[in-house]
This record gives sequence, C-alpha cells and structure tokens, in this order.
Amino acid sequence: MFGVGLPELAVIAFVAILVFGPDKLPEFARQAGRMARSLRTFANQARDELRDELGPEYADLDLRDLDPRTIVKKHIMEAMDEADREDALAKSTPIPSDERPPFDEDAT
Repeated sequence: MFGVGLPELAVIAFVAILVFGPDKLPEFARQAGRMARSLRTFANQARDELRDELGPEYADLDLRDLDPRTIVKKHIMEAMDEADREDALAKSTPIPSDERPPFDEDAT
C-alpha cells in the first residue's frame, strides 16, 4: 500500500492522535474515508467516460497501460525476448559440415 509499512502507519496514527486528539480523530477518519470513496468514484467515472468516447475497440483499456514507464518497460522486455530468441536460434543452428566454425586468432 503506497510503500508504507506497519511501523510508518503506527507513527502516522500516533502523530494524528497527538495533533487532533482522540475525540476528533474518528470524525477525521470518516471524512478521509468519504473523500477516498469520492475520489475512487470520480476516477472510475472518468475511466468509463474515456472508454465510451474511444469506442468499443478500447473497451478493455487499462489506464495503467498509458503510463510511460509501463510502455517503455513493455518495449524493453519485448526487445530482450527477441534478442534471447535470436541467441537461442543462433546457438541451435548447426554449422554445416563443409563450413569451419569461427576461429579467433587472438583468443588462442
């Protein structure tokens, strides 16, 4: 959850109790919950409206696919897979009997 562990949550809760007091804290928690719910609803409505505007061919659109980091990672992984396939193909292709294997004078 956002890279926040149990110790960090405990510190945040402790500071919240000190700042707001134990009597006002439940009301602030309710307000934060309502705000999170309304933000989630707003984001879902925006996603659905975008899908509707783009048409049926984008019905399975995931907004995380539009993240530039995801796009770059996807293309890098595809390029690495292609390079691995080419390496495997080069290693699995036998050398014809009338051809000599490559020889490096400097390596010996």
